[in-house]
Amino acid sequence: MTGRQQRSSFPRPFRRNPMVRVLCTVAAGASVVSGCGVLPGGPGGSREPVTVMTWAPEGTGATNMPGMPAMAKAYARWVNAAGGIDGHELRVLTCNERNTSAGAADCARLAADKDVTAVVGSYSQHGDAFMAPLEAAGIPYLGGYGIAEREFSSFVSYPVNGGQAALLAGNGMQLAGECGRVSIVRPDTITGDAMPELLNTGLSESGGAQGTDESRKATDIRAAEDATDYTDPAERARETAADDGCVTAVLGDRTETFFDSYRRLPDDGRTIRISSVLGSVGQPLVDRTGGSKGLFEGAYVTGWYPQARDPAWQPMRDVIREHAFGDDSIDPADPGVQTTWIAYTALTSVIESIGADKVSSGAFSHALDKGAKVDTGGLTPTLRWRYEDMLGSPGFPRIVNSEVTFQVVRDGQLVSLKDGFVDVRGTLSDAGSSA
Repeated sequence: MTGRQQRSSFPRPFRRNPMVRVLCTVAAGASVVSGCGVLPGGPGGSREPVTVMTWAPEGTGATNMPGMPAMAKAYARWVNAAGGIDGHELRVLTCNERNTSAGAADCARLAADKDVTAVVGSYSQHGDAFMAPLEAAGIPYLGGYGIAEREFSSFVSYPVNGGQAALLAGNGMQLAGECGRVSIVRPDTITGDAMPELLNTGLSESGGAQGTDESRKATDIRAAEDATDYTDPAERARETAADDGCVTAVLGDRTETFFDSYRRLPDDGRTIRISSVLGSVGQPLVDRTGGSKGLFEGAYVTGWYPQARDPAWQPMRDVIREHAFGDDSIDPADPGVQTTWIAYTALTSVIESIGADKVSSGAFSHALDKGAKVDTGGLTPTLRWRYEDMLGSPGFPRIVNSEVTFQVVRDGQLVSLKDGFVDVRGTLSDAGSSA
């Protein structure tokens, strides 16, 4: 635990028109969670509902994040059952961005067409495709997953974590004191192209395991994002990692496939540890692959947030248990689900700070820009998006949370390797300056 205070804000009552609520589909892949046929308001002084959108890829051949829109829906059911957010009913639209730039752009245009207050807790690596429509419509993007570079440069983006950049820089720092030569296996995509330099900056900042130039630079192994077998990159990664070195893989959903190929390689007698970041490796994968007797025992993992069994996550777990209705796509250990929870926590806090009968996208952005504070109960530092709170690095100017956690698989469980958070702000600044 970090000693930070638990979140103390609670949804406040709204008055509801006593008509039957309707569940409606508004477009392919998008639906309103609650009350889409009835708008609270009018006689009685009720405040207007707040409509937001959450998108993520589902049912694709690459990384899928169905738990993020599912978590958004459960959150909406929770706050509405408790009276809404400061008198506002929360309405959530969801959209499948299908891991394509066209799908991401379609979701963003739908958000603009529906005049949403914000896009919240979403995942897409196609930042150029979705951010332009949001910018044109003036719709804030609050708490994206952190996979797209534009999330950390666009004036409408308000991130809650340091994204893949922080994870890779942190992973380099975590491995530097533990490994000799390091190999990184990453997707052969534009997003993947930035990963080796970020990892190398972390390795260099911490001096490398041997303190030599060789140890400070990882071997870059490109791999197809949607492959079904990774024997060739697994062989190259192990070959280029020194004895007492490390192989780290960041392939999203395909990380499991990569390490399945890796474990099938003939034993060459060397001791090589494996590593990754949360989102590519998590507790469910450790469980599926044998727990304490599996390949991941002893693996190093870098994350954004406290380990999944930390008591700070209990409020989220309670909401999942009581309002997800057994939806098995919501895994409380999934960093996508966790990010969505934090993003909606921020949404609630900012709406309460506005205190108005109507919350437009402009009013919401203004509150964020003017310094609305968000306490996440110890899951992150206090979040604030004023200019002076941002990293300001040329590569990642809008990062406000540069903290990561170091974890390790011990006795089949992901546990904290180092108490509290590690701040990678300096490392990210160096990486951004060299980008």
